[in-house]
Amino acid sequence: MAKAVKAVKFSAVLDSSDNGSGWHFVRVSREIGERFPATDGKSRRVVCTLNGKEQFQCALMPSGGEFYIMVNKEIRTRLKIYSGNSVDVALKLDDSKYGMAMPEELQEVMRQDPEGNKLFHALTPGKQRSLIWQVGKGKDVDLRIHRALIIMEHLKDNDGKVDGEKLYHEMKRPLF
Repeated sequence: MAKAVKAVKFSAVLDSSDNGSGWHFVRVSREIGERFPATDGKSRRVVCTLNGKEQFQCALMPSGGEFYIMVNKEIRTRLKIYSGNSVDVALKLDDSKYGMAMPEELQEVMRQDPEGNKLFHALTPGKQRSLIWQVGKGKDVDLRIHRALIIMEHLKDNDGKVDGEKLYHEMKRPLF
């Protein structure tokens, strides 16, 4: 494995899947991808900046001897980039605790709920990121608090496990 680096820049083409899923991604060579160590034993977490404007935390996903970075529709729309366009990519090691920003609302709910906090931190890093994302995608403070409370109750009601379908239905409950 190559020596770990703090940052690297390169140009790549925004590609899309052939299977009709709508996934868009940027390929990262094996040589570049392996410069970033697996932080939790598996995931290579990086902060990606596209075209010097749009920065986001993500994983280098392995595939066929190389890596790729998923680029969601919101980012593509803001940058006005389409499949086949060349993009400038800057990657740096993501040394954050969770691999994404922790919403203040979830942090506060966990501070007030030691049992829920303990159950949350017993989850795998990937499950933690998934729950953080669920809370963070809420459009306003009330919705983020609501989701954080539901997640803590869900973990306590399910012996620290995440039942995806059940949690989905619980998230649909009205705010008040």
